[in-house]
Amino acid sequence: MSVGSRVALIATFFATACAVQADVRASLLQEYSWTSSKARFGGFSGIEMDDDGSGFMALSDRGTLWRGQIKRDHLGRIIDIDATLVSALKTSRGVDVIGETGDSEGLAIAPNGTIYVSFEGIARVARFTAPDAAADRIARPDAFKRMQENSSLEALAIDEDGALYTLPERSGALHLPFPVWRYKNGAWTQPFSIPRDGNWLPVGADFGPDGNLYLLQRDFRGYLGFRSRITRYSISGDQISAGERILETGAGRYDNFEGISVWRDETGSIRLTLISDNNFTFYLRSGIAEFRLAD
Repeated sequence: MSVGSRVALIATFFATACAVQADVRASLLQEYSWTSSKARFGGFSGIEMDDDGSGFMALSDRGTLWRGQIKRDHLGRIIDIDATLVSALKTSRGVDVIGETGDSEGLAIAPNGTIYVSFEGIARVARFTAPDAAADRIARPDAFKRMQENSSLEALAIDEDGALYTLPERSGALHLPFPVWRYKNGAWTQPFSIPRDGNWLPVGADFGPDGNLYLLQRDFRGYLGFRSRITRYSISGDQISAGERILETGAGRYDNFEGISVWRDETGSIRLTLISDNNFTFYLRSGIAEFRLAD
């Protein structure tokens, strides 16, 4: 093969790897690079938007909660974000979470304002009546204690009835499905699983205004960067649908998306807001991207 052919082949490979492979159901509205010089800024792994898209609460994986107000233009695109650190998360003893106890990953907020956070270091879910309140312990099943280190409860979502859903980032082996755990009426159950597809790993989840569960997954491709995928599921009792793919991106197209919030904008369309974790590095961004569903 000639040098020119090799160059062309390599160029084609990278163009294909970095191309957006999105289903027509989701169209990109905007990418926004969120920057700040404030201390402890970064590492965002969860986001919950206000109903009208005017603000949000974000969770850092270093145990902090942030509150942001969004300025948008007449097309609903983000112009500016004004955000402040609201509070450091507390243990049940009222001290700041740190180290292994502070790897906060998933965020879900109930209609009454109660905050739920899932943790990956010591796999657990905690309840907070206010951002600065001490954690209310939620008993965890023995299965949480056996989850893979640094690969446990990244995704967390709450449905309209107040039931919490979470699942580990890794299933233990490529042939094993992801067990989905539900906390309802004061008890954990594992009603169903989601099949595993290669190296796609769940990192975020949210219930949309349509009542469906939206699961954000990530695939790290080394030097090529990250791929992202969103699948929509319907849940009925102890049954979950096969899932409908609504977004899949090529490696390197976006940053390290870890948080997802699903809401309805002023046009009546369902909007997906994603936030990326910069891992507190200079080469990754704390980016926000918004997509709109065609239906």
